[in-house]
Amino acid sequence: MLSALISDFRIIFERDPAARNWLEVLFCYPGLQAIVSHRFCHWLHILGIPFLPRFISQFSRFVTGIEIHPGATIGKGVFIDHGMGVVIGETAIIGDYSLIYQGVTLGGTGKESGKRHPTLGENVVVGAGAKVLGNIHIGNNVRIGAGSVVLRDVPSDCTVVGIPGRVIYRSGVRVNPLEHGCLPDCEAEVIRALVDRIESLEQQLQDLSSKQSAIASLTNSLSLDCAAVEAKTPVGQNCSLRNKEIQQFLDSSGI
Repeated sequence: MLSALISDFRIIFERDPAARNWLEVLFCYPGLQAIVSHRFCHWLHILGIPFLPRFISQFSRFVTGIEIHPGATIGKGVFIDHGMGVVIGETAIIGDYSLIYQGVTLGGTGKESGKRHPTLGENVVVGAGAKVLGNIHIGNNVRIGAGSVVLRDVPSDCTVVGIPGRVIYRSGVRVNPLEHGCLPDCEAEVIRALVDRIESLEQQLQDLSSKQSAIASLTNSLSLDCAAVEAKTPVGQNCSLRNKEIQQFLDSSGI
């Protein structure tokens, strides 16, 4: 337990630029206080002592704003940054040197007995407000974007974003754990691809319309029909009306 506590203390200086001295970290970091309290509660829980571990964990929750069930297993060097609103369930397992931000929930689904909370591998980063639910396994070196909801297993060396969480492979690219704000926007990429596809189809439609107009100019009978169709379906006008709306959406969404 002592070696784990030392790792918990040292990791704060590595991952938080605001940590200036040991006195400040010891008394002003609720994440460290919650981890220290949990390690004692977990030890009592393993010994089979009733009530007391849960009572101490609830008192720690009142003081730090971080709720960790005494039954949860937390590896060494785990850093809960800020931590307000963090909830870690009874059967949750957190690997070594993981980083958890405020508002994270490692919760269960349903009322099944046994293992019902997630297992996090080593060096996992869980962004602010993310929810990891159920008996699922999160691999090593995974980054979970802020606000994501993860409901399925995630392989190692991946990034998860969105609701529900979508897995994006990083192809072996090493990512700084503190750069949790530099996440890809898969929804924006899909929207951009769809917009490009629509523009391509509109261009093809205009080309076909031009060819039809050329043929219609050679035959008097077809020219009358084409003129009527163009009057009913002003494709170019509809496109011009929508282009501004699409561009405003793309600009405001940061795509």
